[in-house]
Order: sequence, then C-alpha cells, then structure tokens
Amino acid sequence: MSFVVPKPEVVSARVFDTKERFPVRRIFCVGRNYADHIAEMGGDPKSEQPIFFCKPADALVTEDRPVRYPLATERLDHEVELVVALKSGGVNILKTEADTCIFGYAVGIDLTRRDLQGEAKRSGRPWDLAKSFDESAPVGMIMPRERVKLNLKTSISLSVNGLNKQLGTLGEMIWSVNEIIQVLSNFYRLQAGDLIFMGTPSGVGPLLPEDVVEASVQGLPPLTLRILDRGLVN
Repeated sequence: MSFVVPKPEVVSARVFDTKERFPVRRIFCVGRNYADHIAEMGGDPKSEQPIFFCKPADALVTEDRPVRYPLATERLDHEVELVVALKSGGVNILKTEADTCIFGYAVGIDLTRRDLQGEAKRSGRPWDLAKSFDESAPVGMIMPRERVKLNLKTSISLSVNGLNKQLGTLGEMIWSVNEIIQVLSNFYRLQAGDLIFMGTPSGVGPLLPEDVVEASVQGLPPLTLRILDRGLVN
C-alpha cells in the first residue's frame, strides 16, 4: 500500500524491564479527580462529575526526553498523575470487570497551558488549546499490572528543582481506576493501547525553562523531565 504523505510512526511507551513497547492509540485524561485540587481551582468537589478530555497520541513524551517550553503561553503548569494502560476495552464495561482491561501502570505529567485554560473557562470554550498541545503528555515506563501493588496509601508526588510541589495518595482520588474505566466506556469504545491519565492532587504550579521535574508514584518507575527554552530542539 502506498501513501500520499509519509506514514506517521507508531507512538509507543517502554515497558519496564523488557525490550517490548506499549503502542499508544489514544490518551484520555480525567480532570478534577482529587478534592483538594478541585478546591484550589475554585470548584466544589461534591458537585463535580468526572471531566474527560483527550490528548493526541503524538503528545506522548517518553524515555525521560526533555520538553520544549510550548508556544503561545506564559504559564506552563505541571500536574503529576497515575497513568493506566489498557490491554483490552469495550463499551459499558462493568466496574467489577474493569481491572481485567488493564495492562499496567505508569507515572505521567499532564502539562497544561494554564493561561489558555483560564481563558477557555471564562469564555466557555473547550480546553483543547490548553491541554492537547505538542509534548504535553510525558509518561514514564509502564509497569505490568501483575508486578504492581497499588492501594489507597500509595503516594504520588512531584518536585521541581528538588523542591516538593505535589504530594498525595491514590486514596484521595474521588473516582477509582475501575470507576473511571466504567464511566469512560459509557462514552467511548475503549481499546487496547489506550492510556488514561487519572487526575492530579493539589499543588499544581508553573514551570520555567531549565526546570528539572521529578514525578513519582510509589512502586512505579519514576519520571524525570527537563524543560527546554522555546525553540530548542529535543
């Protein structure tokens, strides 16, 4: 088969302790899944339903590669998140069966052009320009599910230049992984290769060129990220 333009490469993330890779189909993200983060953004945790948005697969950044400070923003924010990688899917998945769809877990950073998000909220526009830009989805190595022991006390954290900025536990999530898979499958046909960013605890804040970011979820391979100046090539 011939194509009229070069065929895009398959986007993939490394699987921990193997030479295998996880091909990425879609990147789903959950907004406002930690009560303290909803509060710091001015919302009411008790009245909020899950908010979903997507990033393009080629927004993925792996192998601890540096990220260029994005175009058209003066406020780039970090949001550390648990990332769920699916090996299967479907529609209207039962909560009790959702974990059978999971291949593994990773730590990720939902990079956000916060000034553009603020403008979108004020005008009632979608969040695409704030969330779905190039290199906006750094992800660490994926750990297969059978090798991971996550629980409500599992810590999630992020530091910038060695200073702690975000710290929480997975037990602080409003909706669990299984609940999010269930709800998301009511709107999309989930499939193998999908990633789900599960939301961030409080403490989100700005990043500057030359900042070094370290993100972690207890029991998973950590993620280190350096922010390059605008125009610098990775």
